[in-house]
Amino acid sequence: MSDARSYNFEAQYIAGTWRAGTGETTATDLNPYTGETLLTLKSASIADVDAAYRAAEAAQVAWAETSPAARADLFRRVADILRARREEIVEWLIKEAGSARLKAQIEWQAVLNGVIEAASIPYRMHGQILPIDTPDTESRVYRRPIGVVGVISPWNFPFHLSHRSIAPALATGNAVVVKPAEDTPVTGGLLIARIYEEAGLPAGLLNVVTGDSRTIGDSFCTHDAPRFLSFTGSTGVGRRIGRLAIEAPVIKRTALELGGNNPLVVLADADLEQAAQAAAFGRFLHQGQICMSTNRIIVDASVYDEFLTLFVDYAGRLQHGDPADANTLVGPALNAKQLKANLEHLADAKSRLRQVLGGDPVGSVVPPHIFADVDNDDPLAQTEMFAPIAFVIKARDDAHALELANGTEAGLSSAVFSQDEARALRFARGIDAGMTHINDMTVADVPFNPFGGEKNSGLGRFGGSWIVDELTTTHWITVRRGKISYIH
Repeated sequence: MSDARSYNFEAQYIAGTWRAGTGETTATDLNPYTGETLLTLKSASIADVDAAYRAAEAAQVAWAETSPAARADLFRRVADILRARREEIVEWLIKEAGSARLKAQIEWQAVLNGVIEAASIPYRMHGQILPIDTPDTESRVYRRPIGVVGVISPWNFPFHLSHRSIAPALATGNAVVVKPAEDTPVTGGLLIARIYEEAGLPAGLLNVVTGDSRTIGDSFCTHDAPRFLSFTGSTGVGRRIGRLAIEAPVIKRTALELGGNNPLVVLADADLEQAAQAAAFGRFLHQGQICMSTNRIIVDASVYDEFLTLFVDYAGRLQHGDPADANTLVGPALNAKQLKANLEHLADAKSRLRQVLGGDPVGSVVPPHIFADVDNDDPLAQTEMFAPIAFVIKARDDAHALELANGTEAGLSSAVFSQDEARALRFARGIDAGMTHINDMTVADVPFNPFGGEKNSGLGRFGGSWIVDELTTTHWITVRRGKISYIH
């Protein structure tokens, strides 16, 4: 932006200083819609990763001793900066992540909500006094920060998915090192570092290293400093990070938010208008590039044709194209690799499935596509489709719909539509997923609620008291006040 106060991003952020990476390669950050070069960055090396972790270790000790009020006040200042720089942040999300303006605004709001939540976290670091049968003895449990946290974040919601680990980690007294996705180094890390630097966060508590995962990825995970690794991304990469965390010299905890294959189920008594709109928005928002995006739409046979007509109508109204246009919902694929995968999936689908909505790609923008009468076991239906492609599946009845909904290795988010709340709740409780939304879309994330998946969709929970548990450790201490004879 032209604002003289706008941030610049040309370096790694380590120990409170902006420095050139010492890696052997230079990364180019591109606008996925226009192809424009936004900036170039000298990549981080393994030595830079080590420097970032050592800085975090050194800074964390004093930070853990700060008062709850001091930590809470930091987040209030961050919230003020987020509000003041709202348009600048939204513009960065549009031009770097290919976010439609509406999606970028949603993401900015999610981060602000997370900051507001984080201000309360220092006051939720509760210890306990527990009952104990031993006479004249008190049993205490102290809660303390885990130490240093490593965060590896994805490119689809980079600002939010980095920050949802950074903020609670700092709030609980930890220090953080972030490795953002290579396609979104600014919105996934460097922008956040600038905001916290402006807010007065002490040097070393937040560090950002950007670079090729093939060069620094393993060392980021196996370094002896972090005691906790937070990863959001694919199930395959998550499995590797889990193995590295266990095999590292110091075993680490992990929170792994992995892939989704999220069903939206329409029961026979559903409000079809509401269900069709939710399916269209939940599938095609941000080009389907969301872990919670509706991947499979399972519809009772008795209302299948009517729902399909409505769904195609609503999806066909969605504007696709320039993400900077306020009316656009479907923008570009993030990069050439993602676009290639989208087009390959489409070619496969068109060769054997019934297409009911489509259109020709324009540049990196693929318009919404819908395929009907899809088998739940079809390889495409079983693929996390990070693309504006929807699959509609017919169910015989509620029991069959539940079987289809659970017929996947993933278990992140889900939705069910019914005008009978008790019926919907019975169905929801049968879904093997971390999250289910009744009469709402699958894309939902609220700061004080548990966010996470089952099966191959990951381990751990983000949000509220759940993330406090993830980022802290307990220390059991007993105090004996009376004398005891151990040897008679």
